[in-house]
Amino acid sequence: MNLNQITLPATDVERSVAFYKRLGFTQIVSSLPEYARFECPEGGATFSVHRVPSVPASAGTIIYFECEDLDAVYARLRSDGVVFDSAPRDQRWLWREAYLRDPDGNSLCLYFAGSNRRFPPWRMTDSSRSGPVPE
Repeated sequence: MNLNQITLPATDVERSVAFYKRLGFTQIVSSLPEYARFECPEGGATFSVHRVPSVPASAGTIIYFECEDLDAVYARLRSDGVVFDSAPRDQRWLWREAYLRDPDGNSLCLYFAGSNRRFPPWRMTDSSRSGPVPE
């Protein structure tokens, strides 16, 4: 199993399309005014925006997009007028993160974790995981 697709609510899909293109994503499906889908520049993951009458209050969901050169991406986007909730900063879990919101208030994090994304020093070993061991 592999995570491929996430859909975000949007009250104005066209406005969201402009925002996500500005961030550097490639639009691969357009079914305006209801739906648009994007591909990440690396890795092949996709996400979409789907029109809703109103965006539900946040349930604490944050969408993370990894950037090899987070500080340069942050500087480029800021110079292009993108507003961030917080500038890049190192976190105790060994990731560098910057937070922003899309036009509908969906929480986004641009981050860099390198090998710590999947292999942090505290990663569980096969023998410490609960449940069946994959074959």
